[in-house]
Amino acid sequence: MSDRFAFGRNWASFLTLLDESRILEAERSLDEMVGREHLRDASFIDVGSGSGLFSLAAMRLGARRVHSFDYDADSVACTQELRRRYFPEAAHWTVEQGSVLDAEYLRRLGHWDIVYSWGVLHHTGEMWRAIDQAAGLVGPSGRLFIAIYNDQGAWSRYWTAIKRFYNRGVWQRWAVQSVFMPYWAVRGLAVDVVRRRNPLRRYDDYKAARGMSVTHDWKDWLGGYPFEVASPEAIFDFCRARGFSLSKLKTRGGTVGCNEFVFARGNASLSAQSDPPSPR
Repeated sequence: MSDRFAFGRNWASFLTLLDESRILEAERSLDEMVGREHLRDASFIDVGSGSGLFSLAAMRLGARRVHSFDYDADSVACTQELRRRYFPEAAHWTVEQGSVLDAEYLRRLGHWDIVYSWGVLHHTGEMWRAIDQAAGLVGPSGRLFIAIYNDQGAWSRYWTAIKRFYNRGVWQRWAVQSVFMPYWAVRGLAVDVVRRRNPLRRYDDYKAARGMSVTHDWKDWLGGYPFEVASPEAIFDFCRARGFSLSKLKTRGGTVGCNEFVFARGNASLSAQSDPPSPR
């Protein structure tokens, strides 16, 4: 059995929950990091499109051309399903299977105004080559928006072992889910009770972050393997060496979640913000 997590199957389940409010939150988060003024009439490539939600958001925010691709066939099917639902006649939204590690495939794609890859490149098994390849898709005045898991040293190595174990078989997957998911749910409930906060608000707030689902993200976190991490400084240095300047940074406040980076070719002013700790 392969150790690779079946990301696409998880996304297919997520699509059963997708509604207008989640789509609007995805649009809001994309606007927050990139700016709708940069998305309007831009070419947008979604590297590792997953559910296809952010390709859809780019379309609705006025992108001139959107191309979505993913290594996982089930993820490709999810993105195709969203295209069928919302933009069935749109010739300027293309969806296909492909790998960011396939240099010949990327050469055929050319250059893009916005290269988007959220929480994908660290799951390829060759994260630094994947970042380098994705950066090569950025046009002369384009932007690179990536999200990479934060390096937490020994804690990250611990989670790597859990993820590898999770993907060994059915009973391993059941064992990991049955331990961690109830623990996170009960811990969150206890925190909310102590703080006299409505426990349901936790899940509404999570949905408001990027339009995502907490339970599907839990599964993605537990099973997401291959798995690599990097410090913000390492990502910054790596991209600066390739001619990029950091224009926006959103950190995870010292947790194992994803730091978000928007890089621009040439000089750009830095806007940084820090999220509160993850509910995990």
